[in-house]
Amino acid sequence: MEVEKPGAPRVRGMLMPRYEIEPRPILVLKLPNGYNIGVAVTPETRVRVVERASRGGEPGAPAPLAEPPERLPRERVLVLGTGGTIASRIDYETGAVNPYLDADEIVQAVPEVLRYARIEAEEVFSIFSEDMTPQHWERIAEEAARAIERGYEGVVIAHGTDTMHYTAAALSFAFHAGLPVPIALTGAQRSSDRPSSDAAFNLTASVLVAARAPFAEVVVVMHGETGDTYALAHRGTRARKMHTSRRDAFQSVNATPLARVWPETGEVEVLDPNHRRRGAEDLRLENGFDPRVALVKFYPGMEGEVLEALIDRGYHGIVVEGTGFGHVANRLIPTIERAVEEGIPVVVASQTLFGRVNLNVYSTGRRMLRAGVIPAEDMTPETAYVKLSWVLHRTRDLGEVRRLMLTPLAGEISARHSLRLYPRWYHGPA
Repeated sequence: MEVEKPGAPRVRGMLMPRYEIEPRPILVLKLPNGYNIGVAVTPETRVRVVERASRGGEPGAPAPLAEPPERLPRERVLVLGTGGTIASRIDYETGAVNPYLDADEIVQAVPEVLRYARIEAEEVFSIFSEDMTPQHWERIAEEAARAIERGYEGVVIAHGTDTMHYTAAALSFAFHAGLPVPIALTGAQRSSDRPSSDAAFNLTASVLVAARAPFAEVVVVMHGETGDTYALAHRGTRARKMHTSRRDAFQSVNATPLARVWPETGEVEVLDPNHRRRGAEDLRLENGFDPRVALVKFYPGMEGEVLEALIDRGYHGIVVEGTGFGHVANRLIPTIERAVEEGIPVVVASQTLFGRVNLNVYSTGRRMLRAGVIPAEDMTPETAYVKLSWVLHRTRDLGEVRRLMLTPLAGEISARHSLRLYPRWYHGPA
């Protein structure tokens, strides 16, 4: 299609469907370079059809369904929308990316998901992931539990990628005592107007996991490499966003991914045989998170007043990202000791992410142990923060807090590591 307007260059591209809620007269064209643009229609606008593509053969058209409608899969999956890029639409007049308010459109835009399940969608809320709070985690957990009680084979949560690993960890602890079906969180690194968008692929892969995976765990399902061949399902307590923009930004830290997912063939290839089996447990939700927990990164020159401010402002728990084995400067140890004496647990994780906190190697670490810190073992700082928030909602007793923090509940702590857990592609082949 070719569009002309007075005072503007002539534009040629493929006519795309317009968002149903868009009230303004705007044509959406996909340009030859793959990007979409919006053209506001005025009385002076001239539109000409250059050629008609054969039905179903247009570039970028949705793949046909695997089965005709009367033979759709029996599995039912509920998609819960919370916002983020995967639940965002482009304002083609301003170019802005705005949260979309109707989770149903996510499904309408990706009919491929109907190969694997009958889809229903509900909106929990529509916010950017940086606006998430522990109260939002509680609401998502409640809605996921209701969906499971209603008999869905699985739940997909559309979420912004920047804090998705926090929410995944929160749900992992909330359902650690009983989860009969998978809960798959997914998002998009690139919005749907871009030729390299990962939204449709990730949503399809997550629906496949929710409908057919043999495991019943909370997972993050995102691209496993830069192409559109497979996705990876990462345990909720092990997932972490490791790149700002790559489609394969998520990795499992100190663990192998739970599964490799092939949306084209419908295969879910389990990589970790030690998983919770689908249907083996009854649903049990242990919800609730303490919002008065802080995550603080230690840095050279950091003074005790940073931690003192948290103590004085009534925080109930503190997670510190220490260096290497989990160390902080010796000058901070008296403040840590004060926090513990006042009943505030201090958990120490490592900034290195890979490996395990070990405070027995150097004298600084042993001083920290004597001050009462709790080592986070091989948890990521984010998972340690979420777990402490979950624990403190249940108890403020320091002995019980320590016991729970050091007890594996949702795959967040490993007894041992092997060399293959370190991502060797960072420094080339072995």
